[in-house]
Amino acid sequence: MIAQTTIYGFVRTVSRSLGDCELLHVARQTFDVERARQQHAVYVAALTAAGVTVTVLPEEPDLPDATFVEDAVVMLDEVAVICRLGMPSRQPEADCIAQEIAKARSIRRIIEPGTLEGGDVLRIGRTLYVGYSSRTNSEGIRQLQEIAFPLGYSVKAVNVSQCLHLKTGATSPAEGLLIANGKWIDLAPFRHLEVITVPDAEPWGANTLVVNGTVLVAQTSPRTAGLLEAKGLKVQRLDISELQKAEAGLTCLSVLCGIAAEC
Repeated sequence: MIAQTTIYGFVRTVSRSLGDCELLHVARQTFDVERARQQHAVYVAALTAAGVTVTVLPEEPDLPDATFVEDAVVMLDEVAVICRLGMPSRQPEADCIAQEIAKARSIRRIIEPGTLEGGDVLRIGRTLYVGYSSRTNSEGIRQLQEIAFPLGYSVKAVNVSQCLHLKTGATSPAEGLLIANGKWIDLAPFRHLEVITVPDAEPWGANTLVVNGTVLVAQTSPRTAGLLEAKGLKVQRLDISELQKAEAGLTCLSVLCGIAAEC
């Protein structure tokens, strides 16, 4: 039997003001906050069942996007990089989570004029692929490289269009494998990987989250889930449809770090 890695995670209760969230590529709909909270609770339960020790941070009622905790932090083995988010309305989220993250890692910060959001940072091994997007600028990427390079990471920029973040359009569900929407991101930096393209009917399906060998996939992307299962991967489907109205994905709802890095 292969031992599972103990992982610590941070999540935040869905804000009552979720309906005022920032949107870029989707039309605003009516939000059922209670349903969103129920789906979030199932998500937290899935993390726990997969071996994650989860800290649930309190609601930030005046920060609609605060439940999307990934965007405020890039968690490396050695340090946590507190981001400067691309939308001014979201920038207070960084300070809200920094004091909690500081309990797990020493922290560094992205500073003005740089912007960087964790949803744009896809780590594969010791390479950080960083989406050059509407929320992450070249100065933010440069600052991340300045922090990460001395720690042994390489940083590669990836052009992103038609979606919010890099991880909206690409994630790595297994070693050597990428699941991606090639219409939204430039696949050239990933040419050394095996790439599975999401079905046209499921353009949001590429946002997956791997936790101790289980690949979480949004329930709205059943064909994508099937493609991953055909690769022999253990897949769990989760309904996050109410949160997807806020242009959210599975990765953005948590910040995870492993015990091996003394988190």
